[in-house]
Amino acid sequence: MSTLAESRRPWLLLSPALGTLSFLLVAPLGFIVVYSFWLRTATGADMGGFHLDNWVEFFTDAFYHDILFYTVRVALITTILCAVVGYIPAYFIANTRMKNKALLLLLLMLPFWISYIIRTLSWINILGTGGAVNYVLMQLGIVNEPLQLLYNEPSVILGLMHYLLPFMILNVYVSLSGIDGNLVAAARTLGATPFGAFLKVTLPLSMPGLAAGSLLCFVLGAGTYITPLILGGPTNAMFANLIFEAIIIQLNWPLGAALSIVLLVVLGTVVTVYGRLMGLNQISKSFG
Repeated sequence: MSTLAESRRPWLLLSPALGTLSFLLVAPLGFIVVYSFWLRTATGADMGGFHLDNWVEFFTDAFYHDILFYTVRVALITTILCAVVGYIPAYFIANTRMKNKALLLLLLMLPFWISYIIRTLSWINILGTGGAVNYVLMQLGIVNEPLQLLYNEPSVILGLMHYLLPFMILNVYVSLSGIDGNLVAAARTLGATPFGAFLKVTLPLSMPGLAAGSLLCFVLGAGTYITPLILGGPTNAMFANLIFEAIIIQLNWPLGAALSIVLLVVLGTVVTVYGRLMGLNQISKSFG
């Protein structure tokens, strides 16, 4: 009996957490899976049962495939740009000798205090035909008429970078701040140049943070719909916009549920493959 009680104790201790996850995650996901096999009738009512119409529509319509590919491509480009651009300020914050490093971190956290929607809308006043960029270009005589800087793929990527860059910087900063400075000093003592020490010591040791930030940026970028909705044009819709349109605009909840599962499976596959290649245990070290 004592052995049986000992074996049950971990499950008893984990039962509150497991119950919460089951109620908030597993059960809703199960409802979405079941709902994806329902069918929206011509009258607008949802017909229960096991129907494959929503799945057949997705797998046979190239429209969904093109937008899914576009979503992955935009998220990948955004992730790469965030990694390149975000590494520099993260390195500066981690290695600066300024006494007010906490102020730099506070400035980095400021975007999280402002609504994501408001931050995205602000780009309209910057890139719009009457925005700040076009105003400056016209005042300097560089252009004679406003440029169309909004409602295209570059504006969507720029908006996603604005949203995701703090996540990348924070992850890389945490990883860089955990590197022992004596290792870099030892590399310099052995004859390495500053850039050589960075390539041989700093960059490899910061890879867990870079990998974690890249994974987070890709998943968040591929799953967002606000940025392409506000800054993108008709041809710049991402897969989450299809889900939004199916559920909110068309009120076709079964189709929206099926599309949600597709996006979840794609992102889950990316996370799984990424974890196998990079090692999730190494990625998690960036938070340690």
